[in-house]
Amino acid sequence: MKFILDNWMLISIALASGGMLLWPVLQGAATAGLTPPAAVQLINREKAVVVDVCETSEFASGHVGGAKNIPLGELEAKLGGVVKNKAVPLILVCQSGARSGRAVLIAKKLGYEQAQSLGGGLAAWKAANLPVEKS
Repeated sequence: MKFILDNWMLISIALASGGMLLWPVLQGAATAGLTPPAAVQLINREKAVVVDVCETSEFASGHVGGAKNIPLGELEAKLGGVVKNKAVPLILVCQSGARSGRAVLIAKKLGYEQAQSLGGGLAAWKAANLPVEKS
C-alpha cells in the first residue's frame, strides 16, 4: 500500500499510456468493415448491390453511385423486395458506418450471408475521392 501511495503519479501515467496504446485497437474494432477500395472491387467484380440505410433526406444530399435507399427502420420489411438474390454480395452504407453495422445484423438474419458494412460509411467513401451522386 505504501508503494501505491508513494508512486501514485507513476502508476497513473502507466495506466494513461496503456489506455492510449489500446485506443487505436478499440477504434479499429468500432470501424470494422469494408474499405472503400475493397467495396469498389466487390461492386465491379462480383456485382455487389449497394444499399444505403440513411434516411431519405440524407440519401438525397449524397450517396454512393447506384445505391438503393432503404432507411434502417424499414430494412427488415423492404430488403427482400429490393434485393431478391440472397447470394449476391450486399454492401450496406450510412453516413458514418454505425447504422450500416446494425443493418448487417438485420441482413444476415434475413439470409444475406455476404452482407458487409462500408467501414467509415459515406465519409470514408468521400475521403477516398470516390464519386458521390445527389438526387
